Formats: sequence, structure tokens, C-alpha cells
Amino acid sequence: MSADLDLSAPEIPEPTLLESILRYGLFLGAIFQLICILAVIFPSSKGHEQEEAESTDVKAAEQIKKPKGPTPQPRQKPKKESKKKR
Repeated sequence: MSADLDLSAPEIPEPTLLESILRYGLFLGAIFQLICILAVIFPSSKGHEQEEAESTDVKAAEQIKKPKGPTPQPRQKPKKESKKKR
């Protein structure tokens, strides 16, 4: 009975060029995703400070523009209601 069992390693074919490209592409994609997730979790302090400075500049510019006054809006004519003739 022990003669019937084949305990040798199964034959594994060599990976093709396409399989190799896919494997390494998946590894690169996973590394890129981890870098993006870490960038969201741990943002750099310089970028955050620059965004705050830009937002205050934009707010100051908006406050300067506000005193000019409201823009005139065109007059709207009331719609005439017409009766249907039967």
C-alpha cells in the first residue's frame, strides 16, 4: 500500500512573463495604496500650515470684495395666465 502513494513534490510550471508582470504590478499597487493611506493619516505639517495661510488670504480677499454692494438683479415680469379656449 505504501508503494501506491507518490510523495514527490508536484510539478509547478515556470511563471510566464505576463504572470510576473501582474505579480509585481500588484505589489507596486499595494505599496502605493499604503503610502496614500499613510499620507491621509499622517499629513505633513507644512501642507496644513500653507492651507491655513491660503484660506485666511482668500477670506481677507472676500471681505474686501463684499463692501462693493449687491449686484443689481434684472426685473422679472409676472407671467400672464391665459385661459384655454375650448
